[in-house]
Amino acid sequence: MLIKEYRIVLPFSVEEYQVGQLYVVTEASKSETGGGEGVEVLINEPYEKEDGEKGQYTLKIYHLQSKAPAIIRKLAPAGLLEVREEAWNAYPYCRTILTNAYMKDNFMIKIETWHKSDMGDTDNVHGLDIATQQKVEIVHIDIADKSQVSGGDYKPDEDPATFQSVKTGRGPLKENWKTELANNSSCPHMCAYKLVSIKCKWHLLQNKLESYIQNVEKRLFTNFHRQVFCTMDKWIDLSMDDIRRMEDETKKELDEMRMTGEVKGSKA
Repeated sequence: MLIKEYRIVLPFSVEEYQVGQLYVVTEASKSETGGGEGVEVLINEPYEKEDGEKGQYTLKIYHLQSKAPAIIRKLAPAGLLEVREEAWNAYPYCRTILTNAYMKDNFMIKIETWHKSDMGDTDNVHGLDIATQQKVEIVHIDIADKSQVSGGDYKPDEDPATFQSVKTGRGPLKENWKTELANNSSCPHMCAYKLVSIKCKWHLLQNKLESYIQNVEKRLFTNFHRQVFCTMDKWIDLSMDDIRRMEDETKKELDEMRMTGEVKGSKA
């Protein structure tokens, strides 16, 4: 199992980010769905566990035929390219587990996230034991660093280094923006600590596949959070009630979009 912790510092409050990330997830689902592929939302409802944890539970199916690497598409049997995602959003803590019916116990991606009002300098925020903690690679993602963006992913209108929010005045994020943010008491800040554990046992390809999936996760986190920042003016005034209404409306749209049109979104 390959484990990495991604730390993403953002110029938001923890409360603001809760709305922003759900807004972008909803919009991104639409841009990735069509032509028989994309996101299928099966369940989106509140939950409460016996230990007192409560939040929003979602169950989704990702139909990923064209988004898998070529080697997987060539070798893949039916059903391998559908991923089941269960998420327990007990914000500011969230847990997401992705599995595959064909690979069963040989495949799992677990993403555990803590959202903290700090600058990404809290060690072992996930409370790992010493042996596990020593195996974890810490990866810092800078949303304003264009060099961390894959060439084909770059979008001028989603560049935090050039974007400035009309509604909040935040941005553009220039060099040393994190230092300036830490010293600016008038601007909120936070860090998303994402612990990603990947198990993908498949013949002689386990190490390559686990490394590949970690790279995909880093790419997704980088692009996603750049988009959250640069769409700020679209969601900064929304409430959680607004978001839940959007999610309900989007579920119906996704069901229609998945069955029509062309394949959309990023590919491997």
